Amino acid sequence: MTILIDPADWPAHDTFWSHLVSDSSIEELHAFAKRNDVPPRSFDLDHYDVPAHAYERLIAAGAVPVPSNELVRRLIASGLRIKAKDRARKPGPSSR
Repeated sequence: MTILIDPADWPAHDTFWSHLVSDSSIEELHAFAKRNDVPPRSFDLDHYDVPAHAYERLIAAGAVPVPSNELVRRLIASGLRIKAKDRARKPGPSSR
């Protein structure tokens, strides 16, 4: 089980954002996020959006930095990826 993070290349809300995912377990992802003070509201069905200022801290905590295309490939291979067309039909995150 590996927690992955891509570079903070996604602009929004006056900063850049990374994606934090697990390659095997949403439960593992939630546990890592909770241990590292990633707010639950940052969860988006199959990943957490994390601001650029948290990138190095999350790597130091054990997240493995990978390019965005590798993160997506590994998320898809894990079976955890929620397709864009299915996002509107899925309920929001429940409490962790």
